[in-house]
Parts: sequence; structure tokens; C-alpha cells
Amino acid sequence: MRDRQLAPGIVAGRLDPAALQGNFTDLHPPLDDHEALVAADRCYFCHDAPCITACPTSIDIPLFIRQIATGTPEAAAKTILSQNILGGMCARVCPTETLCEEACVREAAEGQPVLIGRLQRYATDTVMDQGVHPFTRAAPTGRRVAVVGAGPAGLACAHRLAMKGHDVTLYDGRDKPGGLNEFGIAAYKSTDSFAAREVDWLMQIGGITLATRQRLGREMTLAELQEDHDAVFLGIGLGGVNALGLSGEDREGMRDAVDFIAALRQAEDLSDLPVGRDVVVIGGGMTAVDAAVQAKLLGALNVTLVYRRGRDRMNASRYEQDLAASKGVRIVTNATPIAVHGNGAVREVEFEYSDDDLRPTGERFRLAADQAFKAIGQTLEGADLPALDGRKIAVSGPGRTSLPGVWAGGDCAAGGDDLTVTAVAQGRDAAEDIHATLMPEG
Repeated sequence: MRDRQLAPGIVAGRLDPAALQGNFTDLHPPLDDHEALVAADRCYFCHDAPCITACPTSIDIPLFIRQIATGTPEAAAKTILSQNILGGMCARVCPTETLCEEACVREAAEGQPVLIGRLQRYATDTVMDQGVHPFTRAAPTGRRVAVVGAGPAGLACAHRLAMKGHDVTLYDGRDKPGGLNEFGIAAYKSTDSFAAREVDWLMQIGGITLATRQRLGREMTLAELQEDHDAVFLGIGLGGVNALGLSGEDREGMRDAVDFIAALRQAEDLSDLPVGRDVVVIGGGMTAVDAAVQAKLLGALNVTLVYRRGRDRMNASRYEQDLAASKGVRIVTNATPIAVHGNGAVREVEFEYSDDDLRPTGERFRLAADQAFKAIGQTLEGADLPALDGRKIAVSGPGRTSLPGVWAGGDCAAGGDDLTVTAVAQGRDAAEDIHATLMPEG
């Protein structure tokens, strides 16, 4: 198999199935009952707890940890899910090291925070494994709402609206719901088809009709949705991928990192997924790290992640950077791509060193690459959208757009930070505002 790993080009099966299975196991194994009680016992149950403020969905973290400590994880799950209906996924993918756990008093005092993310997973997994949905749908209101985009923002919005008795049609352009949770998260962060199982569990609330392969601007228009519904929520994400603008960018072997991650997430057999021997990833965010780490886990011999500014300016957290390094990914900073070389297929990517203000130094170098991934951000796609703020939909307050009766949230809306947990908060808050607008009498 070592010979297979050394093979040049983009080939499948660089590692044997057993090695692949081991590489893509759960990044953080779940806590057992005893471990959860021990972890919960470390919480000080602070008054005005800083971890709550640091959570974009404002979960009452000390309360749910106390509920775990007293042996009632089901109650803890309801505390979490009442604020964040995708609390199970967020427990897996949230950068807790820069949010709640960074704000933890134990982190400040000892450098070892309470394991908030893993405790959240323990509680939410308990309820999901029981098949229990802790919320009930209110009496039907007769109001119809279109939610466009079945990613985190759209799912959170749809669930909250359905819970309040509205009839929701959830549209998505792909063949299955989940958005980035299904297609854009590293496979080792969400194992055992968790994203799909979480959507199925969420839909138990009732009142939500799922319509897949329905893309805004293709199968339907915003005007049509407005005419047929009492309100519209746009959670369409960012469907376009930024281009490098380089000579040779269209060579064979150049690929968008988001497409690579999606293909990996949907692959039935990782042995069938081809990967290069020498892989270069261009970018410094979570997508870049996920692509680089997974290329290495698939058996790529050399993986180099290159970012144009310094490490402290990377959007990927320090934890994610260290994770990449621990898996054998080489990280090169302060280098800007300037050309892609090869005869038909990529063979080298050329870079020039630059300072943090992107001023070139004149010093250049080339990296061997038979596969290169672009991970330099995504862009909003679509016409006839509400007014934009820069390159995203302009919103005010809880997601109100320039069009009456149209709200927006998640990655497509201005002011977000491209986190699942933030998208959930925006979808939830927009749903509350939609409900207040449709039912002003209460």
C-alpha cells in the first residue's frame, strides 16, 4: 500500500479500507455517563456566566450542565435545544475553543475549560438516541411561510415557525437537506450520517414540507414565493466560489475545496475517492483546513496549506491549525499564489512571499502539486434578490431585508461570521420576528 501512496497523479485507494476507517473516526469520542458527570462537576455554575454571553445562541450553559450533574440529561437537552435546535451538530463543529470554552472561568484560571461542547453533545445525543422530540406544535395559524435553503439557518427558522403553528415549505436546491452540515463539514467531525439523522429528528415537529431540487432563480422566483406565501425567509448560503484569477487556474487537478469536501461527505466508500500524491490547498479558513486534513487522511503523501497572511490572521482557529499540523499538513504563511504551471494538468503552483499587507517581497517559490484546492471564500449567487450590503443581502434587526415580508439569515446575509451556530441564531430570531409580524395580536 506504501507503493500506492507514492503513486503520482490523482488516484483512489491510496490507503487500505482499515486505515481509512481509522482515519475518519469521530474526532472527539462521546462522553460516557461517568465521564459526563466528572466533566459537569468542574463547572462553577457562575452567576452572569461569561460562557452564555460567548454563545451566539445564548444557551444557559450553567443550567444545562447542572441538569447533567443531577442526572437529568433530557432536561439539559431541552435547555440547549430551546435556544439551538441544531445543538447536536453545533456540539460537534462549533469552535468552542474560541467561544464558550475560551470564556470559561476555568480556562482563565487553569487553562483547562469545562468541556462544554462535549457535555452539550452528551445531552443532545441522549434525547436523539431515544427518538424523543421535546417540543410540540402549536395550533395551526393558517399562515404559510416559505423557507428557502435547508441549511442551519433555514432549518432553525423552519422549526421555530412550525412549532408556533405556521405551515412551512422548506425548499432546497440539492437532493437532500442539511446545507453545509450535510455537504461542507469535515467527515471526521460528523460521523454516522449525523447531519441527516438530525434533520429527520427536527422534522418530527410536524408542519414542515420539504421540497428538494428547488433552486431559487431556477425552479421558482422570489416574486412567486411572495405571492404564494405570507412570508419568505432566505437562507440560501453562498453558492459561488471565488476565483484565484491566475494563469492556468483551469488546469486539470485544480478544484474547489467545497466540492472536494462535499464529494467526500457523500462518498459511500472512501476507497473510491481519488486524491493527489502532492496536494496544495490555498486559503486560511475552516474549509481550507478541512480540505487539507482530509486529503492527508485519504493518503496524500505531501499536503501543504498556503495562506497569504500570517497565522494570526487565519480564519481557522489556532486549534484547527494545530490539528492540521498534527495530521502532517505543512502550513506556509505570507505567500500569495501567482501562477499555476503544468501541461494540461497542474504540476506546480507558484507563490510569492508577501507581508501582512500583501506587499510582495519579490521572492518566489514553487510547490509540486498534482492536485490543488481553492478555499478562498464563497460568493452569493442569484438575481432579483433584496438589496445587498457589499456582496451579501442587507439585513436589519432580526433579518429583515429591503423587501416587505422577506427575511434573510445565515451566510447569505450581511454581518454574519460564517459559523453554524450563528446561522442557527439568525434563523431562530428571524422566525420569531416573522411570527410577531404575522400574528401581531400575540
